[in-house]
Amino acid sequence: MTQDIARGLYSVAQVRELDRRAMASGIAGYQLMQRAAAACWRALQERWPDARRIHVFCGSGNNGGDGFEIARLALSAGRSVQVSQVGEAPKSGDALTALAAWQAAGGQVGAARIADAEVIVDAIFGIGLSREVTGAAREAIIAINTAHESGAGVLAVDVPSGLDADRGCALGVQVHADLTVTFIADKPGLHAGNPGVGQVRVADLDIPRALREGVQAPLQRLHETDLKRWLPARPVDAHKGRNGHVLLVGGNHGMAGAILLAARAALRSGAGLVSVATRPRHAVALTAAQPELMCHGVEQAGDLLPLLQRADTVAIGPGLGQDDWSRRVHAAVLQSDLPQVVDADALNLLADAPVRHAHWVLTPHPGEAARLLACSTAVIQQDRFGAVAQLQERYGGVVVLKGAGSLIQGASQGLCSYGNPGMAVGGMGDVLTGVIAGFIAQGLSLGDAACAGVLAHALAGDRAAKAGQRGLLPEDVISELRGVVNP
Repeated sequence: MTQDIARGLYSVAQVRELDRRAMASGIAGYQLMQRAAAACWRALQERWPDARRIHVFCGSGNNGGDGFEIARLALSAGRSVQVSQVGEAPKSGDALTALAAWQAAGGQVGAARIADAEVIVDAIFGIGLSREVTGAAREAIIAINTAHESGAGVLAVDVPSGLDADRGCALGVQVHADLTVTFIADKPGLHAGNPGVGQVRVADLDIPRALREGVQAPLQRLHETDLKRWLPARPVDAHKGRNGHVLLVGGNHGMAGAILLAARAALRSGAGLVSVATRPRHAVALTAAQPELMCHGVEQAGDLLPLLQRADTVAIGPGLGQDDWSRRVHAAVLQSDLPQVVDADALNLLADAPVRHAHWVLTPHPGEAARLLACSTAVIQQDRFGAVAQLQERYGGVVVLKGAGSLIQGASQGLCSYGNPGMAVGGMGDVLTGVIAGFIAQGLSLGDAACAGVLAHALAGDRAAKAGQRGLLPEDVISELRGVVNP
């Protein structure tokens, strides 16, 4: 994946380095603070144009200094502004300069009680927080969230206070924001599926591009335009053999629907041929449900061998189960040198007997990831970036950690911020498995197929959700795939 500053997600350490470079180049710290405040004030007016009563919570550091500057801008624009100091008032540096400017403009600093604010500005903590929130800061965050639940809008300055900017987890308690204006560069923690982040806007503070040289984002967000590069127009002499042959393995007793969804998704992703290896009793019914499929009843592992020899890639897991049949066919697929997509119960079987391969894409959700790493789901969600890196290191290949802000870890790391809560329904993972397998069959590398598959799946989900998120089904996503994979 190519580097793109606008889509890069930078660590706290990297943003601090960029901030240091900016000041070393001659840009004063207070000037950066004023630029940050101006960006926040513009965003506030755009989001809440009719808001007249604004309450700003300021911490002791530079984030609090940003808050004082925002308050001064709001006051000069004729708004009613209250400012609450959380913790000790600034005693030095740019934050003290901002406090003095606020007071010189006639502003006052009062108690932390929220009266009738229409918009609350959270400027308590910035990106440097790494400990659990306690004391007065905790009380202030709880008060902000209570007001938010009662209808007040919340703008977070740089990051919502209490959020770990690198990992995206709450450090005890965290402000729940509607809008976050983050500075200099985007941060991974703002895109880790944390529901308290809200909409994210990046203000680069006019730091010259030259100062960013040598600071490479370790993580890139996928963009819908990437599909044009991964999925070019087909040549006029294309034929089904050139478009690849996918073999899907699964559909145990009572779970034929899962393998059918995966197979339909593989077809809609553009695979030339799609075969299904399943329980013998399901083969005829699956063919009737989707005539384009070549469905084979498989009872013994040996029955898989000729099917594997004819395929370009194999995907295993949808509806696989964990009985003796499942283990036999899983073992046979493991012995194959074909590129593989491994999902669902195939991941659970892998967790029971871990092996490492370079030629597969693993697609766990947080629960499956927890079993693969022998930890709890809470541990996975506490640091999704660390978890996906650990999974890839332990199991090899490419790993997709599904969820809000799906992560792809291979030679590089990518993040997909598309998709929606309506996709939280059984069968969506089966669709993703089929799409990724279809892209591998069409010649994409494992890493590109994983990125393209996650992106196409999410974009199709967003198209399907235009009719409403509640009640969204995997079949609705499959029906949108054809439009998405022809960018």
